[in-house]
Amino acid sequence: MTGTPGPVTGTSFVPGPHLLGSPRGRDWPRPPAGLPTGLPAGRDEPPPSADVVVVGAGPAGLAVTSALWHHGVRDIVVLDRGGRACGRFFARTDRLGQRVLRSPYEHHPGVEGFRDCELLDFARLHWGRLTPVERREVRMAQAGHRSVVPVDVFEAYCEHLVATHEVAEKTWRAVVREVLPADGEVVVRTDRGPVTARHVVLCPGEERVAAPSSWWGDGPVPSGVTYWDEPATPGAGRQVVVGAGLTAAHLVSGALEAGREVHWVVRAATEHYQCADVNAKFFRPEGRARIGGVPWADRLELFARYRRASIMFEFRPALARAEAEGRLVVHRGEEVTRVAAGRGGTVELRLANGRLVAGDDAVLALGTKPEIGLGLLPASAVGARDGWPDLDGRTLAYARAPRVSVVGAAAGMVLGPAARNIDGHRVATARVADAVARGLRRDGVFVDALPRSEVGAGV
Repeated sequence: MTGTPGPVTGTSFVPGPHLLGSPRGRDWPRPPAGLPTGLPAGRDEPPPSADVVVVGAGPAGLAVTSALWHHGVRDIVVLDRGGRACGRFFARTDRLGQRVLRSPYEHHPGVEGFRDCELLDFARLHWGRLTPVERREVRMAQAGHRSVVPVDVFEAYCEHLVATHEVAEKTWRAVVREVLPADGEVVVRTDRGPVTARHVVLCPGEERVAAPSSWWGDGPVPSGVTYWDEPATPGAGRQVVVGAGLTAAHLVSGALEAGREVHWVVRAATEHYQCADVNAKFFRPEGRARIGGVPWADRLELFARYRRASIMFEFRPALARAEAEGRLVVHRGEEVTRVAAGRGGTVELRLANGRLVAGDDAVLALGTKPEIGLGLLPASAVGARDGWPDLDGRTLAYARAPRVSVVGAAAGMVLGPAARNIDGHRVATARVADAVARGLRRDGVFVDALPRSEVGAGV
């Protein structure tokens, strides 16, 4: 089934495809000079104890650690499987060839409520390194309009936060096995030894959704089939992409740019084009209040309606042109029922309508799901309901383990669909960092908070 992309409705913001072309790998000065930005050398095991342990060093973990620094909390251990702040985040964007973020300039892991250099400030400070298109986006952001952020600028800003908030020397490479709440403390068990903390903040991010095992029966995943976040060997010939969201759009776009023919399998009847993967209303306080102020069943319904796969408008012209030229074939409204090895080393996908789609390789981009703490915390502490944890809405602590908090998509039933985005991380971080600092004071730990700013942004 092929056709033209679905109509664009319900929006007045339709950016042009030129926004997708920001350069990558520029040399950015990262003041102040001399501060470490990488994994500390010569240390194999994290300290045995800390006031706070942050699990995960992605954008959420970076935001939490930076916010606690402003609260005067210095005894922090950050545990991350890669040992580098935002390492997996940027590895994933580079795997997709992604050059700009979906989040605008006001959404970033900076700290609300304290004087700090924010992402827009950082871009302005490095005006001379920006392209003309990027400068126009900065002016749009200054005027209060939505604008997109280059991945290159965002990565340099994250490294600025790492340096100025002493994150690198607090970060340890470790795989967290268990988080065990106890009276007055929490034990975090890792592959490099346990760490006992007064408070723990989980920032686990999201994990990819796996394909149903029925696609390949009882056998292994066929050769030539990879997931979107796995390394893939660049190839030629036809590529098949399965998925309907922004990740799939990046994969399709990259294959087309490489001169490949692409078959794109989209389960929905049309692709969704919108500025964000959740309605913009949920980024505002009234949107978050809408989620928190309704019964549980209504929250689930809102999530089903608004948290859906979507593609940035910037992709639409190029994808429509490729489809019209026959370089892109889109199978809309089709379910995959079987994936198997084909002749000559190809991959064959059987669709629900009986059609067979073959390619030299296939990439699966089936979405992501929140990590809510199951597998780390005891199930009794998570209190999962319909796939969501039982959280205190004021502090984002687990209601049954009040010394453990969470920042990220797992807070969705409190903050709404925006919890999975960087803007949601900011809101969650403000609540969690304040609650943790107050908890440390109750524990008798001296916390010397830095001065707050009235506007929360400074250079």
